[in-house]
Amino acid sequence: QVQLVESGGGLVQPGGSLRLSCAASGFTFSNNHMSWYRQAPGKERELVASITSAGGWTNYADSVKGRFTISRDNGKNTVYLQMNSLKPEDTAVYYCKALSFRSWGQGTQVTVSS
Repeated sequence: QVQLVESGGGLVQPGGSLRLSCAASGFTFSNNHMSWYRQAPGKERELVASITSAGGWTNYADSVKGRFTISRDNGKNTVYLQMNSLKPEDTAVYYCKALSFRSWGQGTQVTVSS
């Protein structure tokens, strides 16, 4: 079955950087568009960034444009989210998702605080 395992979260000071990873299995990763979502306490889950199956097109929420970069390695079945210039409002649990499937991973907590 579809499995998504997110990692790389942690506590970082404002202005810092983190790189999230999502290891996928149970489906043909290279055929699927992938996305990163996040959910802050008391808020709905929101789409952060998306990437097409071959990685040729990406899209970002306005709130992260210019600071976050989504990428993928189809040889490793992994999608990444490089997060720079982090702000306290980026604090959330971050999840990856394949477009074609409903499954979610357990998420990885990102906390931006001084």
